[in-house]
Amino acid sequence: MKICHVITRMIVGGAQENTLATALGLAARGHEVTLLTGPGTGPEGSLLDVSGAPSALKGVRLVVEPHLVRPVHPLRDALALRALEQHFRRETYDIVHTHSSKAGIVGRTAAWRARARGAPLIVHTIHGLAFDAFQPWWKNRLFIALERRCARHTDALISVCDAMTRQALAAGVGQPAQYQTIYSGTDFSAYPAAQAARGGTRALLGCPADAFVLGFAGRLFALKGAEEFVRIVHAASEAARAVHGVIIGGGPLRAQLEAQARAWGLGDRMHFTGLVPPEAVPRMLCAADLVVHASLREGLARVIVQSLALGVPVAAYDVGGAREVLVDGENGIVCAAGDERGLTARVREAVADDALRGRLANGARRTDVSRFDVRRMVGQIEGLYMRLAAAACPGRQGGVQSLTDKS
Repeated sequence: MKICHVITRMIVGGAQENTLATALGLAARGHEVTLLTGPGTGPEGSLLDVSGAPSALKGVRLVVEPHLVRPVHPLRDALALRALEQHFRRETYDIVHTHSSKAGIVGRTAAWRARARGAPLIVHTIHGLAFDAFQPWWKNRLFIALERRCARHTDALISVCDAMTRQALAAGVGQPAQYQTIYSGTDFSAYPAAQAARGGTRALLGCPADAFVLGFAGRLFALKGAEEFVRIVHAASEAARAVHGVIIGGGPLRAQLEAQARAWGLGDRMHFTGLVPPEAVPRMLCAADLVVHASLREGLARVIVQSLALGVPVAAYDVGGAREVLVDGENGIVCAAGDERGLTARVREAVADDALRGRLANGARRTDVSRFDVRRMVGQIEGLYMRLAAAACPGRQGGVQSLTDKS
């Protein structure tokens, strides 16, 4: 099948890692895959750069559309819409698969306008929703209206967790039959080596063997939990034992976070790794005794799944699909969204109570993460494509042939 994945930017982030893994996995299965992205990278860094592009693309064609940008920009959005429509008409894809809100709105509208003889089929993945309590009312209304309109021209909607489906349907976006939950996939093959290197990683980061290490991984950006993490480390450091913090990732808040850590006397106990390649994240997470994820805007955070797969419990807010993998008191700690005082108290309890930390770690190790395996994700997405193609082209064997080939 001829497939195009569309996303606004390939920064270091969960949606981008999901998109790249999907494109690579489908290409490895013999499909002709294009990754169409905007030019933006941002202070979070470029996933393609840290992954070693272009060699990392492994058979995936990369197309950069300069007008496809993340912020709302009427002129550039109109130019991007026209460029994508022309591209889709020229390339005659079987599937156009868009990711996240902005690329989803522009990409699906362009694909619908370019549709001829039933192709391309249009698929969209909801990694997170653009409307929430942290957006201005007018922006929420705008995005909900646009998402509702685009859903009418979408053949299938993929959610990265059941929570995203419920929230989207509650807002009137799409119909239940359009949705399928496909969890974001991770390659766990290198995790045993990361676990074996735990002691060496802690030493490399400057964390003593007897320290209690709190970990954070994500973009250093508003609402993603990095500021809360520094405050929680500061509060936990009042315990009798030594507490260190490890922040994995980059972003515009780094200088502010470093200054705050120094002001609170955490300079030698707060370790910033900066941007690291996705394959290095598991090794860094293994250094932690407890990962803290206080993000207020998520679909289902990949770091939660990655940490549990490494046997590291997680303390998180009840945001997005967190409860679809975390069980409070068994493999982690779950607090109401925004309850920083409650989350801090629970983390301090885990720092002070070795028995509690041991129970949580044992629970993390027992967590079944097989539904988050990258091969399973790619297989489920490919299966969805095949079902859509078969329905669009009755008589074709599994819809494998090009949808535009109807002679």
